[in-house]
Amino acid sequence: MPKFVVLLMADGDEKAWDTQTPEEQGALMEKFGAFGEACAARDGVEILSGEALADGDAASTVRTRDGRLTHTDGPFAEAVEQLGGFYLLEAPDRETVVELLAVLPAYDMQINPVQEM
Repeated sequence: MPKFVVLLMADGDEKAWDTQTPEEQGALMEKFGAFGEACAARDGVEILSGEALADGDAASTVRTRDGRLTHTDGPFAEAVEQLGGFYLLEAPDRETVVELLAVLPAYDMQINPVQEM
């Protein structure tokens, strides 16, 4: 069965988490629960993993250049969009994943197929 990584990249049409009221945050969390239920109810779909990530300011970057490893605080690139979370899904095809993602909050998302090595 093919696997897909879904990256939650930016708030999209959603307000930033820290600007939402507790009620708005609760409604957003309900959408994540509904996504899990929709995946469980769909034949051939399984959430293998998924996590929310800390702000990009908490990230660090490791680079190797000329055989030297460097480690710096901060995300890989300065960007308006920052990775906020991810899902690793097993699903029959990309179209199924896209259909299910409509249940999640209106974030900007990226879908990458996992390459079997």
